[in-house]
Amino acid sequence: MVGQLGHPGPVKPLRLSVADAGEVLTLQRAAYVTEARAHGDLDLPPLLETLDETRAALTGLSWGIRESGRLVASVRLTVSGHVGVIGRLVVAPDRQGLGLGGALLRFTESAAPPEVTLFRLFTGSKSAGPLHLYTKHGYRETHRTPEHDHELVHLAKARVHAPG
Repeated sequence: MVGQLGHPGPVKPLRLSVADAGEVLTLQRAAYVTEARAHGDLDLPPLLETLDETRAALTGLSWGIRESGRLVASVRLTVSGHVGVIGRLVVAPDRQGLGLGGALLRFTESAAPPEVTLFRLFTGSKSAGPLHLYTKHGYRETHRTPEHDHELVHLAKARVHAPG
């Protein structure tokens, strides 16, 4: 990622808190507009989420990437037993394609509590960019579920622990 066009240096994800909710919600809405257009569905849950719902979500595990103080990427991780569910992985539209999403995905996997042995996530069937990103990082489709006029693609990946 370092040295890629448009990216100034190493990515350093930071833990997000309830205080970041307004920025996270703004970033999320900007990032999901593309997905809403691709799916012909402006009622995607990330676009309808309220500030209070975002605040509640940020009491859990969530990280973001800032560039010059600006929040340009964020992600959430929900842990249930041995499963870590990755959600709301978003990158600002003007920073997409520079490796920030992949860096944040790898970071989230490495920062997950040790009991997590399986990661799950989902995206829309017409979300070409996210589908490419997830398969590139080892996620494999497990099943699909109907969602309005499209499908949600569910993917999973076993945790790879570094030898140590």
